Amino acid sequence: MTAHLADTPVLETERLILRAPRAEDFDAFAPFVMSERSRFIGGGADKDRGFAWRVLAVLSGHWHLHGWGTFVAESKASGAPLGSMGPWYPAGWPERELGWTIWDPRAEGTGIAFEAVERVRRHAFGDLGWTTAVSYIDPQNSRSIALAERLGCRLDETAARPHPDEPGLVYRHPAPETLA
Repeated sequence: MTAHLADTPVLETERLILRAPRAEDFDAFAPFVMSERSRFIGGGADKDRGFAWRVLAVLSGHWHLHGWGTFVAESKASGAPLGSMGPWYPAGWPERELGWTIWDPRAEGTGIAFEAVERVRRHAFGDLGWTTAVSYIDPQNSRSIALAERLGCRLDETAARPHPDEPGLVYRHPAPETLA
């Protein structure tokens, strides 16, 4: 029997169902974590399936510890998990973050990250009552920088970073009252 997170919201967009992580997401998640595409979030070709499993467990555990967490974006058309997006605030983080990853390289450039992050941002500001949010981005991650700017985020050079001794950018999301 697989345990399921109780009372977790399920959000929807035109093309996606946004839900809590499940064990069956592992087969889609592991190849991403073990690829160079994940190098900006601590993964990479030097990682193995055990490492990927522990990262998925961290994503799932965040829901239990906070009562909210990162959603898995599932395609309405195929049912396939395509990535993860949403609220993130582990111990030691200076601020609450909205993060995103696209697991399936075929989903990159399709606009699903934008679609999903817009929806989870409304959830964070509305349902969770957040008044601000940031996204921490590696300076070499041009795709994430472009997405942050498309979402209306602005570089906040005064904001603290989770790892001040490492390069990193902080993009601040627009205030909730300015969003339509």
